[in-house]
Amino acid sequence: MPGKRITHHQESLYMSKRQQGKRQETAAACAAISERSGRRIEKGERQSIPGERHWRTREDPLEAIWENELVPLLETEPQLTGLTLWEYLEDEHAGQFPYRVLRTLQRRVKHWKATEGPGKTVIFRQSVPPGQQGLSDFSHPNTDITIQGEVFAHLLYQFRFAYSGWRYVQIILGGESYSALADGLQSALFRAGGSPIEHRTDSLSAAFNNSVEEQKLTQSYEALCTHYNLQATRNNRGVSHENGAIECAHGSFKRRLDQALKLRGSCNFATIKDYQAFLDTVTGRLNKRCQSRFKDEQLALQALPDERFMDYSELSLKVTRSSTLEVKRVLYTVPSRLIGENVRVHVYHDRLAFFVGQTLTSTLARVYPKAGQDRGRCIDYRHIIHSLSAKPQAFRFLQFRNELLPTETYRKLWLHCDQQFESREACKWIVGVLRIAKDYNCEERLGNGLLAGVDSNRPLPSLKVLQERYLGHEPVPSIPERQQDLAGYDGLLQGHWYHTEAGHA
Repeated sequence: MPGKRITHHQESLYMSKRQQGKRQETAAACAAISERSGRRIEKGERQSIPGERHWRTREDPLEAIWENELVPLLETEPQLTGLTLWEYLEDEHAGQFPYRVLRTLQRRVKHWKATEGPGKTVIFRQSVPPGQQGLSDFSHPNTDITIQGEVFAHLLYQFRFAYSGWRYVQIILGGESYSALADGLQSALFRAGGSPIEHRTDSLSAAFNNSVEEQKLTQSYEALCTHYNLQATRNNRGVSHENGAIECAHGSFKRRLDQALKLRGSCNFATIKDYQAFLDTVTGRLNKRCQSRFKDEQLALQALPDERFMDYSELSLKVTRSSTLEVKRVLYTVPSRLIGENVRVHVYHDRLAFFVGQTLTSTLARVYPKAGQDRGRCIDYRHIIHSLSAKPQAFRFLQFRNELLPTETYRKLWLHCDQQFESREACKWIVGVLRIAKDYNCEERLGNGLLAGVDSNRPLPSLKVLQERYLGHEPVPSIPERQQDLAGYDGLLQGHWYHTEAGHA
């Protein structure tokens, strides 16, 4: 048909009919072409590649500068884009190359890179045997998670087997560190029931701040791998596709997590434990897809040792006379009985354990400095409130006064009592309230009750009233009366002991 280009399919159909013995007229009719076109096809006079031609239908707008200016720029820096080169032309040849030339230039650049540009990096797909390789990495969730309404800053640690795709995901507080890696890896291995031959990570450059920390991390990580008979390998820095088995797993898991949160209807959780349970549910659904391959993988895994390896760093610190010590740029209070003691601190990613000798004395949740702050504080009034009760006036100018008040409710109470009472009484009142909250384990109930009265425009009760309210609930012990035999005193004065019941000395 005139005006329509003959396709490669039509040429093939025409030639197949001719090979079947059909006449030119019949074969041309089957292919919907003219007999003349059929004869040209048989003589090889038609172009074998559809659309290929050696002439232009319009003037080339880049003819004057393509070979002389643009190609040398591309040969020097092949990463230049068509838009960048068009902006270059705007600067060098103002007004000669309008915006409509941009699309032509982009096609020309793309064609040049494909036909004359440098070679590109080749990605080699891997087929890893069962039990050979496990990979670890950290990532940030796409969705903001809150715990009791407050933004929860955290990372997600993910471990994945290269063969089966089985994975384990765990919440990590703070940033990348040895303790975070060791805790997550060991939890994953014990959940899987064995260890692979090789453990692969990225360069772990985010896990340390200086060369000393890098050296400690390297030594600790090597010891961890030795404990589980793992061969430690790393990808080249900045080449993420070498860890493709775990990098792609980040994307799939976070997409599923986002969808699960949307289905749940809320990103808020009551506790970190509840959030981890939710992550386990999402991970379990993903792992259902690879159960058969995971069973094959488990058969090839190495046996695990009986005990976990050390997943903490250790510090030796002396408790100050303020009942405080500083760990990783954060000031913590500890029980006052530890003042002056040298304690060993096991620093995990989510908690601190304090030892005197070999005895565990206390455990605290680990706190990290807030964004934009160099240092942080973790103050627990329960550790020092008994000492502060003897010196209540020290409260007013205490360095960590705001942090000593446990909640926003108590901070509001302090502002109200400081206005209602004179200076000395205000300090005694707030310290006394904290003492009652600690001794009677009623922090939330006491604080909310007092603040409700303030909101109702009632004055705060005096400290004496509060003490009577709580002390009045203490049962008075019944002490039986007992009359001592006076003969016993006579014997004591004479240097003799008498057993009155037996009736003899």
